[in-house]
Amino acid sequence: MTDDAPACPECSQPMKSGGFVLSQREDDGRRTCRTLWRCTGRHVWWRWADRSDAPLEVCPVPELFR
Repeated sequence: MTDDAPACPECSQPMKSGGFVLSQREDDGRRTCRTLWRCTGRHVWWRWADRSDAPLEVCPVPELFR
């Protein structure tokens, strides 16, 4: 992984890593981690940890990670 934090797609603020969330991926049924990202604007995003080139997705349950 890189040390470069992405900018929030919604407000362009720098984001901080919020850790990892273990999830089951629907397309291949594998259990793998998502990296969690949040900005100072309280937007919460995530993406698959093993697919670092994939775009960030809006986290559907941000209240669990604030």
